[in-house]
Amino acid sequence: MKYVLASASPRRKELLAQILEEFEVIPAFAEERVNLSLFPEDMACSLAESKCDEVFAKNPEKVIIACDTIVVYGKEILGKPKSEDDAVKTLKMLSGKTHYVITGVCVRYKNKKLTEYDKTEVKFNVLTDEFIKDYVSGGSPMDKAGSYGIQDGGVVSVYYGSYTNVVGLPVALTKKLLEEVIKN
Repeated sequence: MKYVLASASPRRKELLAQILEEFEVIPAFAEERVNLSLFPEDMACSLAESKCDEVFAKNPEKVIIACDTIVVYGKEILGKPKSEDDAVKTLKMLSGKTHYVITGVCVRYKNKKLTEYDKTEVKFNVLTDEFIKDYVSGGSPMDKAGSYGIQDGGVVSVYYGSYTNVVGLPVALTKKLLEEVIKN
């Protein structure tokens, strides 16, 4: 059985390697169409499903694993920053505050497709302007939903839920879905 991660994220690749010895990476390239009428949990799942379906269409004999992570602050959905200024604005907004990270995971094999989400509550440290400037100029926030990585020191004060969910691939949930989808 061959496994495919439908993502180019190096962090997702590292996390998936914790549960699968061998897999290939075939990123989905379709434009992410965000349906703002959905609840955030449904939005993350819908985006993961569309990535999964895109890669499955060209690889129907393989097990496809796709994810999408969004950050929710109040009623606002925070994706990846569009610029350094956008990252600074997001980090200032989240400084000292609590938000949620939701990752939709979709696993598809043959005629079975399972989709679920994981949700983690995250509280930021109070970030100084100098910290934010240095953090953004280092480049780390630019490819991450919410403009930060939990694995980067100094940003997060506490979280409740799955650490790997905040990184971008909830390992326990992904393992459970993989086991369910390949059952006969």
